[in-house]
Amino acid sequence: MGQNLRSFGPWLTVIATLMAITNCAAPPPASPGATTQAAQTVTVESPAFVQGADIPKRYTCDGEDISPALRWRNIPSGTQSLALIMDDPDAPGGTFTHWVLFNLPAAPTELAEAQKPGALGISGTNDFGRRGYGGPCPPPGLGAHRYFFTLYALDVPSLGLSEGAKWADVEKAMRGHVLGQGQWMGRYQR
Repeated sequence: MGQNLRSFGPWLTVIATLMAITNCAAPPPASPGATTQAAQTVTVESPAFVQGADIPKRYTCDGEDISPALRWRNIPSGTQSLALIMDDPDAPGGTFTHWVLFNLPAAPTELAEAQKPGALGISGTNDFGRRGYGGPCPPPGLGAHRYFFTLYALDVPSLGLSEGAKWADVEKAMRGHVLGQGQWMGRYQR
């Protein structure tokens, strides 16, 4: 038996090396605010545009600059509140936050179009420096940017933050409280 195990020695070295190179041994990075348990997938969608398609001009700085309607389902049991962020990871200076909304009640399953700060939940401050929604407004000529609407289901009724909190504060307050999350993505270019 000792002889049989020795014949596997070189193969075990190769497998260990490949795992180290491809980082298979390391767990995937946790999502923002992830709990130690695996977060459930929440289904998020918008009737305003198809997943991965162009966001209509009316929802951008070139149009009415109003938020699109959003709907969700498959909220995990135990959810007490929701948080929403819309961001652009393709912005030239790094990820740009367009919308921060938290302490949303768990019961409604949608946000109406043209959501105003204070109408539902608490509005945070976006990277334009104002509360509420700020539509896609990428620099002209740089191609399409992706805009992600990410909804988080939380196990607390409130994050204990004030109106105008920045996304970094919301993300920190969510840590250990995320039961599930979902995402809808659209594109826009000028």
